[in-house]
Amino acid sequence: MADEAPTPASVTVHDLLIVGAGPVGLALALALKDAGLDIVLADARSREAVAGDPRDLALAHGSRLTLERLGVWDALSATPIEHIHVSQQGGLGRTLIDADEHGLPALGYVASAGALAAALRAAVDAAGIPVLDETEVANLAPGDDDIIASLAGPGGSRSTLRARLAACAEGGLKAGDPNVVEHDYRQHALIAQVAVAGGHRGTAFERFTREGPLALLPRGEGYALVHVARPDTADALLALDDDAYLARLQAHIGNRVRLESVSKRLRYPLLLRYRESAVGPRTVWLGNAAQTLHPVAGQGFNLALRDVWALADTLLRHKDESARAASATPSPCDLGDPAVLAAYARSRGLDRLGTIRFTDTLVRVFSNDFAPLRHARGAALFALDVFPPLRNFVARRMMFGARAWP
Repeated sequence: MADEAPTPASVTVHDLLIVGAGPVGLALALALKDAGLDIVLADARSREAVAGDPRDLALAHGSRLTLERLGVWDALSATPIEHIHVSQQGGLGRTLIDADEHGLPALGYVASAGALAAALRAAVDAAGIPVLDETEVANLAPGDDDIIASLAGPGGSRSTLRARLAACAEGGLKAGDPNVVEHDYRQHALIAQVAVAGGHRGTAFERFTREGPLALLPRGEGYALVHVARPDTADALLALDDDAYLARLQAHIGNRVRLESVSKRLRYPLLLRYRESAVGPRTVWLGNAAQTLHPVAGQGFNLALRDVWALADTLLRHKDESARAASATPSPCDLGDPAVLAAYARSRGLDRLGTIRFTDTLVRVFSNDFAPLRHARGAALFALDVFPPLRNFVARRMMFGARAWP
């Protein structure tokens, strides 16, 4: 006899499904761990693949404060950035931003994305929040009362899961989606690890060239490199042996540091993609599922973490309000209520769009060799260097976002 279909009363409806168990999704789960909510995460990758992410993250001081609140900062090996030196190749003007000027131990930090994911995952496991590894969320179908997720698990297994709200924290944005704005910078980023004579002394370099920015970020005893170039130039750079490539880097950075060796180079195309609205019916998008930013100024993950903290705060407030209301009229806490998602979207509008525009403007202004513009950039860098209030404004924006809150 065939099994009977479950009655609606027997179907489990989770409070929150988090799609993606990388740093963004795990941070959201951890921010809500004490709320008494029924939370489940799903990720198409294995746990080992997530922890093996080779990319480095630039963590602003505000992100450190958030990771401390989540209880994972002490488990993370992060290299502090105490000074940031900003300059342009072939033009006058430079500025130096110091942590001491702001009364901070560091302006930011550099850490492995994989190591951060591993630290967050250990904390999520300790909190007893289930993670479905190697489980792809193939489709999300929102309804009036819940959202149905179609899952493809290990070995070709298929199942469905219901939740009040789905938070999509992984996955690229699809070109052609009417809700997605896209701009191709026609640039690629080469990333690698670089050894340097005498150590980095806590100093990060942001060097703007005619093809794009070149960043050296303190990482361990050496530097994490982000080298932006046109696609054809990136082809040529990848074809160079290590010594020839290192000589090219040295010519870009000048005599500020002496580079000694470089690791294997990886390559990523650079696009600006973002959803005009990061919320939809019973769905919210976070991290790279909401916006993909150019790496200049290292704002991508920091923006995502601010989104996570604000979403968790909004959901917790709603849960508390629902609990008070339930004392008079018992009803389930509905995290996917349109009013809740609209409140979250309003709270993040200024910082989110402000950070997207700030990053995009930096790329467009500094990836241009038009002579008058080059002189104007030099004047702007000089102004930052000689006017502390202006420098403080830029530094706080980079540390805390457009609203400058931790």
